[in-house]
Amino acid sequence: MSKFSGNRRIRVLVIDDSAFNRKVIGEMISSDRALELAGTASCGDEGLKKVLELEPDIITLDLEMPRMDGYTFLRLLMNRRPTPVIVISSHSQRHNVFKALELGALDFVAKPVNQLSSDLYCIKDEVLAKLKLVSQLRRHPWSVVAESSKLEQRVAEPQSAPTPSGVAVVAIGASTGGPRAIQHVLQHAAPGACYLVAQHMPAGFTRAFAERLDRMVDLDVVEAKGGERLRPGLVLVAPGGNDLVIVKRGEHLLTRLKQPEPGVNYVPSVDRLFESVARVTGSGCMAVVLTGMGSDGKKGIIEVKNHGGITVAESEDSAVVFGMPKEAMDTGFVDYVASLDELPGIIGEFVARMRKDMGRQDDIA
Repeated sequence: MSKFSGNRRIRVLVIDDSAFNRKVIGEMISSDRALELAGTASCGDEGLKKVLELEPDIITLDLEMPRMDGYTFLRLLMNRRPTPVIVISSHSQRHNVFKALELGALDFVAKPVNQLSSDLYCIKDEVLAKLKLVSQLRRHPWSVVAESSKLEQRVAEPQSAPTPSGVAVVAIGASTGGPRAIQHVLQHAAPGACYLVAQHMPAGFTRAFAERLDRMVDLDVVEAKGGERLRPGLVLVAPGGNDLVIVKRGEHLLTRLKQPEPGVNYVPSVDRLFESVARVTGSGCMAVVLTGMGSDGKKGIIEVKNHGGITVAESEDSAVVFGMPKEAMDTGFVDYVASLDELPGIIGEFVARMRKDMGRQDDIA
C-alpha cells in the first residue's frame, strides 16, 4: 500500500531565489488537497538545511540561485538524503535541465517566461500532476539500475521478416524518467538499426535533448525536422509540440511531422509513432515502452504486434514510473519485459537477426 494512502498528503519543499515564484508555486501546492507545502527556501544551502529538517516527500527546484546553485544542491542532496526533485526551469535554461536530470532530478516543468509574471500560473496543472507522481514511484531515479534479472518472455516470439526498406527500425517511447533511460539504452545499442524516439517533452527542449545524446552516444542523434531518410546508426528524436510518423516512399522510409491529434494529452505521441512504424515496416520493427506515467504507447503496442513486430516493455525493477510499461503489458501483446540492463541485449539480438535476414534476401536476389 502506498505511504500516501488515506489522509497522508504529499509534503513539498519549494526552493527558488525568487520570492514571487515561491509565493506562486506555494499557492499552487496549497490549492490541492493531495499536497502540503512543507516549506520554502531561497537558495541551495538553505534548501539543504530545510530538507534535513523537514524531510519533504518531493522538492521543486530552481537551477540558477545565489550561493549554492541547483546543481550543487542536487549533488549534495543525492548523497545525504535522496529525494525526488522536479526542476522548474525557463526555456532559456533548456540545456541545463538535462544536466539536472543526470544528477538525479526526476522531471522538469518549463516556465513560460524567465521574468516575474502571472503567466507562471499557466503551468499549475503540470506542476501539480508531476508533484503527485511521487506516489507512483517504483524506484528512485538516482538508484543504480538493477543487475540483470531473469528475462520474462510473455508470448511466443513471431518469425521476423526483413522490412522492405532494408533498415531495422527500433521505436522507443518514454515519459517521466525517460531521458536517463533512453541515454542508457542508446549508449549500449547496436549500431545496425535506425532508432526513433518519442519522449514527452515541450517544444524547444527536444533539440537540446538530441544534442546532448549526440555527444554521449556513438550513434548519430538529431531532432527530426521531417523528410529524413531512415538509415542504420541514426537516432531521430521527435520534436516537442509535434508527432513523428514514418512513411514509405519507393524503397525508402522517411520521417514526417504531424500536428497533435485533438484531445491527445501527451506530445510527442508514442502511439502515433508506433502505429506508423508498424504499418510501413511490418515485422521489421521493434517497439520499446520505457518509464513514464499514463498509457501512451498502449494502442501502438497492439498495432505493432498485429503487424508482426517485436514488442518490449521496461520492467518494474528499473522503471522510475511503471505506468506506461504496465499499461503496455496489460494488453497481453508484449513479447519481452526487461530491465534497462537487459534491453540493449534484446535489441541487439533483434538487429542481428534482421541483418541476417536481409543478407539472406540479398543472396537470393
